[in-house]
Amino acid sequence: MFYTRYCHNEATAENGPWIITLDPPIYRSVMQHARNRLLRKEVYCAYIIRASTGDLNNTHIIEQILKLRLEKAKLLGYNNYAEVQLRISSWDAAVRDMEELRQFAEFNGADEAGELNHWDFNFWGERLCESSYDINEEELRPYLSFPAVTEGLFSLSSMLFDVNIHPADGLAPVWNEDVRFYCVKDSTGDPYSRPSEKRGGAWVSLVVGRSCALSIAGTTARLPIVHVVCNQTPPLGDKPSLMTFREVETIFHEFGHALQHMLTKEDEGFVSGNRGMEWDAVELPSSFMENWCYRRAIISSIAKHYETGQNLPEDMCMKLLSTRTFRAGSVILRQMRYAAVDLELHSEYIPGGPESIYEVRQVQLLELIPSGHDYAAGYYSYQWAEVMSYDAFSAFEEAGLDNQKAIEELGRKFRDTVLALGGGKSPLEVCSFLTGAFSVQNYYTSQICLGKFSV
Repeated sequence: MFYTRYCHNEATAENGPWIITLDPPIYRSVMQHARNRLLRKEVYCAYIIRASTGDLNNTHIIEQILKLRLEKAKLLGYNNYAEVQLRISSWDAAVRDMEELRQFAEFNGADEAGELNHWDFNFWGERLCESSYDINEEELRPYLSFPAVTEGLFSLSSMLFDVNIHPADGLAPVWNEDVRFYCVKDSTGDPYSRPSEKRGGAWVSLVVGRSCALSIAGTTARLPIVHVVCNQTPPLGDKPSLMTFREVETIFHEFGHALQHMLTKEDEGFVSGNRGMEWDAVELPSSFMENWCYRRAIISSIAKHYETGQNLPEDMCMKLLSTRTFRAGSVILRQMRYAAVDLELHSEYIPGGPESIYEVRQVQLLELIPSGHDYAAGYYSYQWAEVMSYDAFSAFEEAGLDNQKAIEELGRKFRDTVLALGGGKSPLEVCSFLTGAFSVQNYYTSQICLGKFSV
């Protein structure tokens, strides 16, 4: 795609020439689809040693960051930066996932089947998914155009949170022709953010937060400015940007973060949006929005062939829905491992001491922990947010996902609690307004034991 647009007009996906960068979308594609194992290994090794060798080595900066964080914790009266320890043992579900993957690779004659490595997991995981569900992400691309996906996302947000999102291109100068502006208002016409402040987009960057103290004299609270930045295949000619379903999940996820900032009602800048919020709940709105990607009604609204306008065929839709808990045990346990290493670095590890950060990284929950994708491997807050968002979404399921009146009422409640209250109240208190107590066991049962999700 890079060469097609900038260097080689005759380049094709089949015949090249190609350039492989370490940008996450390209890296993931190589890990999932490249049949050349040596190439996968080369790209994987290059990916994990970024900024760690030669003149670009920033290991000393990591040490400095950890040292300063420890100093900060001591100044605040804490023993360490985390004050918690995460201990978890091997999980049977992840072990089963690993064994299933090995057996599948062996059945397909893979020489590496007896000793799968990190650069093998995504590739064989993708092949196993294709074999098990008879679907691959490239088949879905023609049905997932960026304009249709964003239109469906905005319609869902309007229905749930009683907001109107309208294009506002031309109302302010932009730095690139691909930048889009949107005006976000509530149902009465009052803006949640000025027309120039919402840029359509996959990561979220808060420029300024809602604040009463920093508002102009005689006006209401200063409204937030939020960027939502995409990182996907650009449109070419008359062909729109076509997305993988993983990219659809990502944009729903990041828009959840944007909603935290846009719909907050906290006028104190330090606790508006997700500022001042405990890490436990920062990922709640984003994880909550991801749940809607797996609703058949939502898929029907966003998955339309970019040329014919036809909806995604029913059989493909059902296959897609059935992949939701694919290798869930491995994915969850890998999240736990990243959380454990993160907490170890900020609790027991002593910057400048006898142990190096590379030794801390060797902490293992299993000998190797594969994952179908890299995005879910985050800090403990990601995993805890999954539990909280599952609990919140369960309230909508119990009300009946086809009961629009009940869903709208719950959506307004979610807006007025989880999204509006920001860091002004504790996450548990905020969520208790919505659902009451959590059920961690129910979440893991649904994920690991393939419990049924409403579709």
